[in-house]
Amino acid sequence: MGKVRTRAIDSRRAQRTASLLVRERELWTGGMTRVAGVDEVGVGPLAGPVVAAAVVFEPGSEIHGVDDSKKLSAERRTALAVEIRRLAAAWAVVRVEPEEIDRINVLQASLMAMRRAVLLLDPRPEHVLVDGRAIPQLTIPQETWIKGDARCFAIAAASILAKTSRDAMMVGYDDEFPGYGFASHKGYPTAAHREAIRQLGPSPIHRRSFTLLPAKTLFD
Repeated sequence: MGKVRTRAIDSRRAQRTASLLVRERELWTGGMTRVAGVDEVGVGPLAGPVVAAAVVFEPGSEIHGVDDSKKLSAERRTALAVEIRRLAAAWAVVRVEPEEIDRINVLQASLMAMRRAVLLLDPRPEHVLVDGRAIPQLTIPQETWIKGDARCFAIAAASILAKTSRDAMMVGYDDEFPGYGFASHKGYPTAAHREAIRQLGPSPIHRRSFTLLPAKTLFD
């Protein structure tokens, strides 16, 4: 890669980082020193846990390249996750297992995971930026951001931690439960995954409440 192209990429990443940090910088300037971002992943899959992450950075922190985890390659996400953990003032990752998802439903499981992740942060945040819905029973002031993982730096960083953590779990399940292709689709309802369920039946990590959906929804 030439020097001119490298500089252009670095410049674009710096501009993108600045755009993501607008809200955090407002809060930091207003005296908030512990601003957390929180996000979850794993609502849509047929198998595996819901995973949430929360992260707090010191005021003035930047990591160029942080963005919505869905926009990044797996290699880039993994490298950024290492950097996020290194630079964060605090971070936490929480999983909610399929049995709990089946018991309380996947929406409540995702909200539970995000709340637990925030409460595990040490020191506790003063303010929380949340992707999507408000977290119930959280006494810390919070703001909800629609598509926050593409709009707020701390939420984007949390999305990267959640995504890389869950992907690693699903790769491990691929060895434990061979034949389903978990390392490839990470539990999402691809055609190959649906065919594996047809051939093998559900594994211990499949969500029974999802497999009880009408056959047309799951298998067609």
